[in-house]
Amino acid sequence: MASPAFVKTAEAPGSTRRSDILLLLAIAIVFAIAHTLTNGRYGFHRDELQFLSDALDLDWGFVAYPPVTPFLERIGLELFGLSLIGLRMFSVIAQALVIVISGLMARDLGGGRMAQVFAAIAVGLSPLPIFEATEFQYSSFDILWWVLIAWSTIRLLKTENPRWWIAIGIAVGIGLLTKYSIVFYIAGILAGVVLTNARKYLASSWFWGGIAIALLLFAPNLAWLMRHDFISYHFLQHIHTRDVDQGRANGFLRDQFLANANLFAAPVWIAGLIAYLRNPRYRMLAWMYLIPLALFWVSKGRFYYVCATYPMLIAMGASISERWLQTKPRWARIAVPAVMFTGVAAIGAYACAMLVPIAKSGPLRDFALNHSSDLREEIGWEELVQRVAAIRDSLPPEQQAHLGIAVGNYGEAGTIKIFGPAYHLPPPISTTNSFWFRGYPNPAPTTIIVLGNSRERADEIFTACRVVAQNTNSEGIKNEESGDHPDIFLCGPLKKPWPEFWKETVDFG
Repeated sequence: MASPAFVKTAEAPGSTRRSDILLLLAIAIVFAIAHTLTNGRYGFHRDELQFLSDALDLDWGFVAYPPVTPFLERIGLELFGLSLIGLRMFSVIAQALVIVISGLMARDLGGGRMAQVFAAIAVGLSPLPIFEATEFQYSSFDILWWVLIAWSTIRLLKTENPRWWIAIGIAVGIGLLTKYSIVFYIAGILAGVVLTNARKYLASSWFWGGIAIALLLFAPNLAWLMRHDFISYHFLQHIHTRDVDQGRANGFLRDQFLANANLFAAPVWIAGLIAYLRNPRYRMLAWMYLIPLALFWVSKGRFYYVCATYPMLIAMGASISERWLQTKPRWARIAVPAVMFTGVAAIGAYACAMLVPIAKSGPLRDFALNHSSDLREEIGWEELVQRVAAIRDSLPPEQQAHLGIAVGNYGEAGTIKIFGPAYHLPPPISTTNSFWFRGYPNPAPTTIIVLGNSRERADEIFTACRVVAQNTNSEGIKNEESGDHPDIFLCGPLKKPWPEFWKETVDFG
């Protein structure tokens, strides 16, 4: 589909450029409205509950991630309160911007209106960007910084204006404050500079200025990491080992096609990669894809870690494919785009049915819940808090007065911390991630409700444990909470002194 040559085209007239941008904005707004209308269907995901909890205790770092995502969540809490639609609006906006920038990259690479529209729609209807707009995740913002870096790099190489290194440095710095895996992308950027004509920028003060800005932005989190013995690095090591052991890294190459980009757009992004490799001006972007891909593949990373590199490939592929079509007969210029847009729409519709809570009931709801474990993890959290409150209310006053709630994972900790105050529940007791930093209760509780643990684990830690309830949900959905450790225990005091137990126990999850 792609021509072997990269043909440089003239800039479009100002009025055409403005109308193209308005069209891209319109496409992004349609996607944003669709996500906004469906984002309030179920409840918070366990990851969102952790972000919400950390948002109430802001710091320059957290065990599981850097500070930007909880900071944005805190802004959302101040603006919208505990609103699913409001808090997820940040993710929706991030993905809408990714859609617009994808079209702008196609424009800057010489693509006309059809190329820009195809790039925007193909990215918007790719499974991972669809998912990233349905929940508040740090990966929702990580993808935006990667795409902004790619667009800034295209502008840098096209205009040969070294000031674009400042924009790249800002995006890299914010990216480091969002998700540490961006260091693999940084490796691709630096390799692209050294291995291509872009090495001329090594002598530019703007290049080094961009690096300085990135380091300056990252410095507060780096200082936090140093103060806490780089605990996030130990967390990432643990999570990586867990993911490999559980097979979560399997299918890495397969899912580059099935999940990271719209499957029907595969010929387009492959053509884009080839075009980057063959064009000296833009070859740097090929390395920005290949280096992270290779590093994550060799190190057994998860497939979605390189999701954010596909918009720049689709943008280039759409641009050169459009020019290739201009050399073909009229029927081909009509038929090929019609097939491509239809195929992308079909794949996108299937992905939406799997990943988006389109319906509250019926076959579409059942299809989504059967195919998306993330949607299943959005169900039952407030019911859990209500059940814990009912257990508390059933206790005699002397036990209620010295009550603690010990939890097994950060979702349980988050839901008790976020929704518990409405039921006058005490803060959760958790040794997971940043909850461990917040310490153990003082004075020590003598009656403890224990969630998310096996009977063996509960008996190992506490005294006189007995089952008092089951963690189920009214929807009858089987998820981690209702399936893995559904028993809720009522226990006596801890077997060890709290300081000793806390020093020995820190969990990563």
